[in-house]
This record gives sequence, C-alpha cells and structure tokens, in this order.
Amino acid sequence: MFVLTINQRDSKESGDRVEELLETLGEIPALVPFQRSIGDEAIGVVQSAHIAVEVALEAIRERRWHIGIGVGPVEMAEGASINTAEGFGLVYARRAVNRAQRSTERIPLAVEGPSSEVAAEAEAVLRLIAQIVFTRTDAEWSVLDLMVPGVRGQQKAIAAALGISTQAVSKAISRSFWNEEWACRPAAARLLDLVAGPSAWALDTLAYNPRD
Repeated sequence: MFVLTINQRDSKESGDRVEELLETLGEIPALVPFQRSIGDEAIGVVQSAHIAVEVALEAIRERRWHIGIGVGPVEMAEGASINTAEGFGLVYARRAVNRAQRSTERIPLAVEGPSSEVAAEAEAVLRLIAQIVFTRTDAEWSVLDLMVPGVRGQQKAIAAALGISTQAVSKAISRSFWNEEWACRPAAARLLDLVAGPSAWALDTLAYNPRD
C-alpha cells in the first residue's frame, strides 16, 4: 500500500486549503479516500504506485503542499477514520512528510519505506518529474488539461477548443515537457513498488490501467 500524507506549506498566508485539495483528489481511486487528518493536512491510501505518482504530481502542481509517501501496510476497521488506522505505511508516510517539511529543496517531496536505498531512488526520480510539473505556466496548463495520454491527433481539437493555433498547442506541449513527464511516470511507479519488493511491482503492472 502507498500512504500519502500531504501537509500545507502556506496556510498562514493563504488560509486552510485542505478542502480544495480533497475536492481535487476526490476522483482518485483510493483504498482509503483522502480525508483531513489533523490541522491543514490530508491523508489517503492507494493500492497502485501509478496512482501514488498521480496524486503526488497533482499536489505538486498547486505549489503549496509538503508530500510524504510511505510504502507499507495499513490496518483499519471498515468505515473508520484514518486517524484510528495503524501500520508501517502510516509510520513511513509520517517520517516522509516530516522530512519534506524540513527540506530546503524546491520540491518538498519525500519517500520512505522498507528499503531506504530504493526509497531514495524513487524520491529522486519523483522530484525530477515534479520539477517539470512545478514550473509550468497557467497558459501551458490550459493546453495540458485537455490532453489525454496515449491518444494521437489531439492538437487540432485542442487548438479549436481554445481558439489558438495548432502551432501554439504544439509549442506549449514541447515547452512543458508533457511527453517526457508521461514517459517517466512508469519508472517512478516501478521504483515505488520496489521499495516494498519486486513482487509488488509485478502485481501492480498487471493490474494498472491508465486513467483517461
């Protein structure tokens, strides 16, 4: 399992934005839906490393969250609050988000799990991808939000929808490194799975279907 603990960076300046985050993550497939834990913090549990990568990058896009990813089991009663859950996944996620809060890095994201060496590798790759996401402009996002991974021939329709040229769409995609991001996501997910062991990666690969 993958526990994501997401803590707000700028609540003093912009107020509590946890409810906005929960709305953004509301469509994400989760074993334990994302919910407020304490203060300006949210926690959720997902089964797929691919989904964990997606959640982390969604949060990075907003530029206001510390993100901790913990790899490990979680035990909780059906219908119970995440605050009553137990398990090493939660412990690792807490360690990760605490480290992200202390970090002076531009991308406040950390990964913890049974294999500290592989966790560090997963963290490094995720931070590199997140750097791409973090630096995108609103104009680039207006194009990228209409893109669907793996579908060809989208640029003309997106240009028509936005009232811009296909060349402008192409340039936005190129400048934003959108193709490179999606090419690297599976590598980040594989490393996250390997934090828990190689068999977990094999199972996740068989089960994963990219979301539209």
